[in-house]
Amino acid sequence: MYHSETTSVNAPTLDLDRLVAIDVHTHIHADRHGHFSLDDELLAAAERYFKGPAMPQPTVEDLAERYRAADMAAVVFTVDAEFTTGHPTLSNEELAEAAAAHPDVLIPFGSIDPARGAAGVRAARRLVTEYGVRGFKFHPSLQAFEPNDRRVYPLYEELQSLGVPALFHTGQTGIGAGLPGGRGIKLRYSDPMLLDDVAADFPGLTVIMAHPSVPWQDAAISIATHKANVYIDLSGWSPKYFPPQLIRAANGMLSDKVLFGSDYPALTPERWIADFEKLEIKPELRPKIMKDNAIRALGLGVDRPAL
Repeated sequence: MYHSETTSVNAPTLDLDRLVAIDVHTHIHADRHGHFSLDDELLAAAERYFKGPAMPQPTVEDLAERYRAADMAAVVFTVDAEFTTGHPTLSNEELAEAAAAHPDVLIPFGSIDPARGAAGVRAARRLVTEYGVRGFKFHPSLQAFEPNDRRVYPLYEELQSLGVPALFHTGQTGIGAGLPGGRGIKLRYSDPMLLDDVAADFPGLTVIMAHPSVPWQDAAISIATHKANVYIDLSGWSPKYFPPQLIRAANGMLSDKVLFGSDYPALTPERWIADFEKLEIKPELRPKIMKDNAIRALGLGVDRPAL
């Protein structure tokens, strides 16, 4: 086990000077036992949605090798949605233990389905204190919950007390896309305006809104502008498809609040970066978007006190 006394103060840290970028949004789709994060129907729908070749199903080790070769670090996670999908989730503990073998490139996040209630709150603390998890990923549409539901607030309170960020899927999703009824997945749960309540009620919790929040992009920009504890990651879309108002915000008032994210394996970091280089982004802002903003949002390079 990756014990808390190791992760709190003496854990190996990323060589931030060496890294050229930090990808804040990557998925682990397969574990060491050959189990996948989604069932066959949902995986096939996602592949059709992203219109590329068959989507790879990277393990932690696969992802570490890829990012190390590129001199980049990556936030890695799965999504716990077993309650709604009936598909067994990948183990947060195994993911964190595997990532601990690659501390030079991987930043492990956990995923707790809010339906787990008090057990989920306890699990979150254990993942941080015993396994070195640095944040948590939520997918409101896939997990079928409203982020501002007061029943989830004990979990946010725990994350705030632990000093770790919460990253929420927002906007359109490729999961279930094109299936009858979208396989029951409801987009309204991923309206970023629901996160405005969360950010206001938990000012000590860093909230990262994942993806261009289409069709609610203006709402996401407004929230990130208004709330000091809210960031936007730019994952899941090739930059050439970014809404123009998002590009303007990244070039101006949100230059400290937007983060490089790919959504690998749905989109490779190489393709994202190649398309990002073609955007009219001020040269002095590119390092902030690619790395510096993530260092601040994730609390990297700062010793974390023992919990």
